[in-house]
Amino acid sequence: MNPSFAAWLTVALLAAVLAISGCSRKERLLFDGNYYPAKERGISKDDRNAFEVSVRRADQGLAGAREAGRHAGSRYCIENFGTSQIEWVQGPDDPDESLQLSNGALRLSGRCVTW
Repeated sequence: MNPSFAAWLTVALLAAVLAISGCSRKERLLFDGNYYPAKERGISKDDRNAFEVSVRRADQGLAGAREAGRHAGSRYCIENFGTSQIEWVQGPDDPDESLQLSNGALRLSGRCVTW
């Protein structure tokens, strides 16, 4: 085998491995330059429209945590009902003093608006 071809093949294989490994990672969305891990879930099996969101690391900045929570709520409604319309019970636009913060996590809740 030609040494230059072997070097080229090695580089190509290495690039392919790096590309594949990059695809397996979940993209992290940043809000206000920070990563806020957010999880959304339905509150009840009987009423799937109602959901709650928990946004960790809210102590990095409340503005970013609010937007991460809004995004997670929209994602829940789109995935389950095909709409991003939300009627917030405890929402990202509420005043700071009324937000629920617990152990560095912001808690939001709402209902997906369906037709």
